[in-house]
Amino acid sequence: MKKAVAGSIGRRELLVRTAPACALACLGLGGAQELAAALADPAFQETHKFDEKMDRLFSTRELAEASSRGLFPLIRTLRQELNDPEAIRLLNLSSEEIGRQQGIAHAESVPDTSFETFVSAFRQMISGNSLTGEVVEETETAFGLKVTECIWATVFREAGLAGDIGHAAVCNMDYSWPPAFNPDFKMERSKTLMQGHDCCNHRYINTAAD
Repeated sequence: MKKAVAGSIGRRELLVRTAPACALACLGLGGAQELAAALADPAFQETHKFDEKMDRLFSTRELAEASSRGLFPLIRTLRQELNDPEAIRLLNLSSEEIGRQQGIAHAESVPDTSFETFVSAFRQMISGNSLTGEVVEETETAFGLKVTECIWATVFREAGLAGDIGHAAVCNMDYSWPPAFNPDFKMERSKTLMQGHDCCNHRYINTAAD
């Protein structure tokens, strides 16, 4: 039987949801526990939440920028050595596997793999410091989010690496995460901030309940 890790999803918001694979290595912060503790601390409201200091060490923006330092040169090299379609194809393959591993890790950190347990992570994330948005649909079979700000879209845009290349590097992992958590789950999405739309319209579906 799986052992529940209380509050693990909320504390590891960026790691479980959006952080590139190189995040911990690039940050050099020791390990997931230290980073999780920093992300869990309450933030001050005087500044935009992307710039709020966490644990008096760094803001969400600084975390995202630091964790991307190893990824951005890789993306630029791929674009220089290959055409964009091939670079996007390879980044999609990589992020798909990252999403699969995140889904497995998520499933192992909670007591069950029900739909309610799965979407409860997103209720916490949407109120965290890396995303701004709202729940727009919530039933036994579907859970929809409208995300109007994402720290990763912001950082990639500032680096000139948003669009389809940024989507392939980061956002694509969102598709492989749900079925890795539970084979009956999937995500649908037609818009992303990374690709220049006005929002990300994530919709998670429990196909077993159809």
